[in-house]
Amino acid sequence: MALSASRPVIGLTTYLQQAQTGVWDVRASFLPAIYFEGVGMAGGISVLLPPQPVDEAIAERLLDGLDGLIITGGRDVDPSTYGAERHVTTDEPVPDSRIRDALEFALLRAALRRQMPVLGICRGAQVLNVAMGGTLHQHLPDVVGHTRHQQGNAVFTTSSIRTVPGSRVASLVGPDTEAQCYHHQAIDRLGDGLVVSASDTDGVIEAVEIDPAQHPGRWVVAVQWHPEERLDDLRLFAGLVGAATAYANQKVNA
Repeated sequence: MALSASRPVIGLTTYLQQAQTGVWDVRASFLPAIYFEGVGMAGGISVLLPPQPVDEAIAERLLDGLDGLIITGGRDVDPSTYGAERHVTTDEPVPDSRIRDALEFALLRAALRRQMPVLGICRGAQVLNVAMGGTLHQHLPDVVGHTRHQQGNAVFTTSSIRTVPGSRVASLVGPDTEAQCYHHQAIDRLGDGLVVSASDTDGVIEAVEIDPAQHPGRWVVAVQWHPEERLDDLRLFAGLVGAATAYANQKVNA
């Protein structure tokens, strides 16, 4: 089979926390199936990446077998990683969440060095921003005065998103889109080398990407919403899979 016809391998980060199934109640690595279903429907092959102790060499080795990376949703990022004190509403950092934070930061740094395509989803957008030196609003109701971005009880809300003309996100989803949101945190100070590519009607940053003026041709996109909740719209997953296919071809032909 010609490489151009092969399916790229996409790594997805996962949760690490206590989980119950049947009679078992154990620490587990897991990820909702809709994430890797979205990758598969868009033409990619998924590999799940469990949180584990990491250093630069381990991160590089993990990426050796991948063509693209998704930093998925989950718990709040430890505010100490961006020099802030924990807000009372922010998830308290615990050993397992710190392991995940460290792995995702290491994978992201290594992926950026390789110019590997990256998609951040919800927490993933926040991880990208912090990794690039940015900060987060720890509790959006303090900023916008309402709780519509995260109603609670696992109920996603619909937000109207307006993209920035000429951005990669706009090329993928058009000038506006209705997005499924579940976040009480968001980007505050933008990280170095990132540009805003979408916001909602409250002015909350809902998507960022690598500045094309500084890094032409790089595919690094992160959205604060949850595209996996709408698998009738695969445009973001398809964008990543397409970029990962091109990256895989470049590796072979290098």
